[in-house]
Amino acid sequence: MKHIIAAAVLMAVSSGAALAGGTHAGGHGDKAATMPIGNPGEAGKAKRTVNISMSEKDDGTMLFQPAVLKVKKGETVRLKFVNKGKVDHEFVMDVHEGIMEHKVLMEKFPEMEHADPNSIRLAPGARGEIIWTFANAGEFGFACLVPGHYDSGMKGDITVAN
Repeated sequence: MKHIIAAAVLMAVSSGAALAGGTHAGGHGDKAATMPIGNPGEAGKAKRTVNISMSEKDDGTMLFQPAVLKVKKGETVRLKFVNKGKVDHEFVMDVHEGIMEHKVLMEKFPEMEHADPNSIRLAPGARGEIIWTFANAGEFGFACLVPGHYDSGMKGDITVAN
């Protein structure tokens, strides 16, 4: 899988194109594919909304509020975001290994653009949303993978219960 990601990055860099679409966990360009954490949901099926803010503190700490999400297997949730900070932030949810692979990739290519269905990037003051169906029970995570943000505390946990 690392070879697929590396090949996609090399092709994008050499052609001058930016990566957009698909998932960093594999399957670039295949938005219909189900990831271990689930897949994009239908707005009409979202029965619950979770408001999530992105921000940074004066001491350099960066955070999501809330930093823990609890959902049920099969539940479709509307995740609504607001960037209350002074810099761009993103939200990427995935298996923990997928987040760490994406983090390494973002450190190598910090200007990389992507439009993965399991993520959103917001400028200061911007709002956005992801509608997501959590397909599998388990422990997952989310993070801001703008270089330095994860290491400044911008991460959280998602528990998907049966």
